[in-house]
Amino acid sequence: MSWAKVSTVCLLALIGPEALAASGTLQQSFLQPMGPVAEEQFTHLLRVVGITMVVILPVLVGVPFILWRYRYAKPRGDYTPEWEFSKGLEYALWGVPVLVVAVLASWLWYSTEKLDPYKQIGPDPLQVQAIGLDWKWLFIYPDEGIATVGELAVPVGRPVELTLTTDTVMQSLLIAPLTGQIYAMPGMTTKLNFSATRTGEAEGENTQFNGDGFGRQKFTVRALAPADYTSWIARGKSGLTLDESTYGTLRRQTVLTDARGDLGLAKRAEPIIMTLGQPDIFRQIVAKYHNEKSAGERWGGTGLPQSNSKGAGE
Repeated sequence: MSWAKVSTVCLLALIGPEALAASGTLQQSFLQPMGPVAEEQFTHLLRVVGITMVVILPVLVGVPFILWRYRYAKPRGDYTPEWEFSKGLEYALWGVPVLVVAVLASWLWYSTEKLDPYKQIGPDPLQVQAIGLDWKWLFIYPDEGIATVGELAVPVGRPVELTLTTDTVMQSLLIAPLTGQIYAMPGMTTKLNFSATRTGEAEGENTQFNGDGFGRQKFTVRALAPADYTSWIARGKSGLTLDESTYGTLRRQTVLTDARGDLGLAKRAEPIIMTLGQPDIFRQIVAKYHNEKSAGERWGGTGLPQSNSKGAGE
């Protein structure tokens, strides 16, 4: 880590995440934590920076001091041109780095165990299913009976268990202010557990390059107060229905704006909220890659999604 990066991290730590979030814009970094996972990542970074300073600061201070004392000031010390070994100096040069590596390794082990993405944050987590498409994210709320594209809303204070897959190439989901990065593949599922401790909006994205629309495959994560979350759920109980036909349209290689146009909505960069046509859509989409009851012929099949020449370029 460069000195400039270290300085930036220390400055951000002094300012505090609350002040950084005051601008109201989408938060894009774990330096602005909105939940316990990102808070632990931020704390881990500060620990790493702090222990690294044990090595860096003596060099930054010692080199100018040695130059001043033995070169530019009045020469001091004995002249010993045959000197070649110092036991104390060797202990310091080898012992401190070994100690630093041991401490960093133990902290990394601790954080890795604590941030296991499959470990639930608390009881009764909100179940959300995520499907990566080209070039958008579809989120299904099976218990609430709704689905969204381009927006993920979660209630503050309640754990969330996100189950992921993709219906195209491998993708990777990241919501930096809330949780870490995790990969997803077609025909397979993975899990990501997190929670929000305060209200706000964050940016989620796909970090695995997957074609022309990669740069626009982002979504908004809204951490809402419980009452606001209930109102948000009620708002999604009308309008479009997510069924096989609608899903076939979403599976095309389009960004959010063009997907809205294909569904007969205004072509704006706004989320799509739908009612679930049936509760087991996610399971069927995963199952079609395993030829379960000819599911491969349904839900858009398992081949390359239909391209849309207008999609990513507009």
